[in-house]
Amino acid sequence: MSRSAVRCALLALVLALAGAPSLLAHCQIPCGIYGDEMRFDMMLEDVTTIEKSMNQINEIGGQEKPNWNQLVRWVQNKEEHAAKLTDVVTFYFMAQRIKPPADDADAAAKQKYVEQLTLLHRIMVHAMKAKQTTDLAEVKTLRELIAAFKASYLGEHGHHH
Repeated sequence: MSRSAVRCALLALVLALAGAPSLLAHCQIPCGIYGDEMRFDMMLEDVTTIEKSMNQINEIGGQEKPNWNQLVRWVQNKEEHAAKLTDVVTFYFMAQRIKPPADDADAAAKQKYVEQLTLLHRIMVHAMKAKQTTDLAEVKTLRELIAAFKASYLGEHGHHH
């Protein structure tokens, strides 16, 4: 583990112990603890949690005497994971990983860049919609978009160039 990775891990631990877990999602230091593959796993886990939250909200909301506290907790949980998903898209992929083509004349590189930015933007939009609704179609769309972005980003070889 590099010195900066250790420093970032310690910072994360201090923040967690200080009771600020939400700040961890906003860690913009490219500490290299999580690789690209791990980010995709995290994104899909967030989508699964959003899906579970939507199901719980729909179930509790449909009851004769809903448990409002439980309902509120599931709504907060769904919103938190939609925000975490957006953070990975913006602070990790857009800010650190996706780079404009070095050569402006490289049409293929330019096309791939635009394709990836478009997919990331669509993931953000649908994460926002998932935050505002309990429509499970948003979950399906998010999974498809993440899969499409992963295929574009990692390519056939399964790793980033």
